[in-house]
Amino acid sequence: MTLTPSFEIGVWNAWIPMLVSLIPVFFIPLIAKSREKGVNFTAAFDKKQKNAHVCVHVIYLLLAIYSIFLPLKLETLWFYVGLPICLVGLIMYTIGFVNIAMTPPDRVVTTGTYRYTRHPMYLTSLLVFIGIGIASASWIFLLLSIVYMIMPPLFVDAEERFCLDHYGDAYREYMNRTPRWIGMPKSG
Repeated sequence: MTLTPSFEIGVWNAWIPMLVSLIPVFFIPLIAKSREKGVNFTAAFDKKQKNAHVCVHVIYLLLAIYSIFLPLKLETLWFYVGLPICLVGLIMYTIGFVNIAMTPPDRVVTTGTYRYTRHPMYLTSLLVFIGIGIASASWIFLLLSIVYMIMPPLFVDAEERFCLDHYGDAYREYMNRTPRWIGMPKSG
């Protein structure tokens, strides 16, 4: 692992899995034409939560830009350890988007990855980022990934309040049976 980045633009750089992680973001909403338009869960955020939410997007953008210049360490142990982590994250991330797209807009998403955690998109994108950081042997990428994961706990309370207002008792029941984060006790 290296702290100093290589900054080489190349075909086999970390941008490949980052690009793959963006595919569901653009294509799954096309499948879910029935999803509600104009629903803004960030309206319930206070200033600190809005800043944390913006910070998550800025970090994602930094990771995406950095990935263009970050070569994967092909044919090394780093690559062979990081690649499966990244692939598992990408698969679970895509499943999460499909779950959102296939659930009617008036229902709580409770299938697939949402069966195990109320916030699988944050967790699975963290897996993708950690896998990329290991596969490219970059401490900077890993550190940005950790900072990325520190932010969501600052605003998920507001997201869940929005869901409670929007879905009512159905979301409360979901909260009672599904932990906020995998391996942590349920929180209400």
